[in-house]
Parts: sequence; C-alpha cells; structure tokens
Amino acid sequence: MSKILIISGHPDVEHSLANRTILNELADEPNITVEKRYLDKLYPDFHVDVATEQAALVEADIIVWQFPFHWYALPALLKKWIDDVLVFGFAHGTGGDKLHGKKLILSFTTGAPENAYAHGQPMNFTVEEFLPPLRQTAMLCGMDLQDAVYSTGMMFIPGVSSATDRTNVVTRALHHAERVAALYRSLCVKRQPT
Repeated sequence: MSKILIISGHPDVEHSLANRTILNELADEPNITVEKRYLDKLYPDFHVDVATEQAALVEADIIVWQFPFHWYALPALLKKWIDDVLVFGFAHGTGGDKLHGKKLILSFTTGAPENAYAHGQPMNFTVEEFLPPLRQTAMLCGMDLQDAVYSTGMMFIPGVSSATDRTNVVTRALHHAERVAALYRSLCVKRQPT
C-alpha cells in the first residue's frame, strides 16, 4: 500500500475553483491511500503543528504540494509550513534524513495564461525558470523531485468571469488532477516489490 500526502497550500481553498476541483478529484485508489492536509483550515492563524506535520511526512511515500502560484512563488502559509516543518535535523543537516528518497510532486495553477510566461512577455520568464528555489528545497531535503504538474490560465473570478470560463477552468482542473494521479500511480507501480 502506497501513501500519498497532499499538502494544500491554497490560502482559501473553498473559494478556489481550480485548486478545489483538483483536490476533490484526488482520492484513494486500490493500493493507494491519499491523505489531504488543508493548511488554510488547519492553521488559519499560521501556527503550524510541527510534530504532526513531520509525522505525516515520515509516513508518506509520495508528497504532493498543491498550490496556486502567487507572485511567482508559494502562497505565504505554504512557505511558512516549509520554514517551520522542513527544519535542520529533520529534513536536512545532521540527522536530517527523514525525507530522503521520498518523491515530491509540485502541482500548481497560475492565473496568467501560458503565453504570458515567456521572455519579453508580462511575466518575463517561463514557469520553469521560477522553480529553482523549490528544486533546491527538494535537493537539500534529499527528496526526488518529479516533473512539475501545472496548469496556466486558471483564473476564475465570480461575477466577472463567464459561465464558459468556469466550464473551461473546471475541465482543465479535472485534467490537471488526472495528470497528478497518473504521475503518482506510475511512481507507486515503480516502487512495488517484484
């Protein structure tokens, strides 16, 4: 049995069409247990229970960070969670080997469309060029970072966006969730004993 730990870093997931849809689609499957930890619900005051979070990480085979890309980085609560939980002696440094060999999947959405993430365009860099700090976090912690699963152009604003926009975001979010699930399924198959 493989255990997938999904850390939802959205600051208000109930009001997110894309991230909420993705998270709702990811569920237990034969030989795969999925645990979801919604940081916005668990820690609205930003006081992270470090021992509980570390225990959840230790139990997981595959870790998924699900989040919206905010200002070219992680949302504040997910960054705080990383700062508090992935500490010296646990995730890195002397004795900090608790995450070594665990698979990490970055699963995220952006509001801006794909063509905005290019040199000379509004974001001026590709999405991949914003990821080195997250790659280094995984490396420092000894985690095996997988290719990022991301979807661009996932903005939906109630009262502003159209019904067609909503349908498009939901359809793309469902496809995104399937890509995440397919990735962790393939990783689970690879680790099955022969």
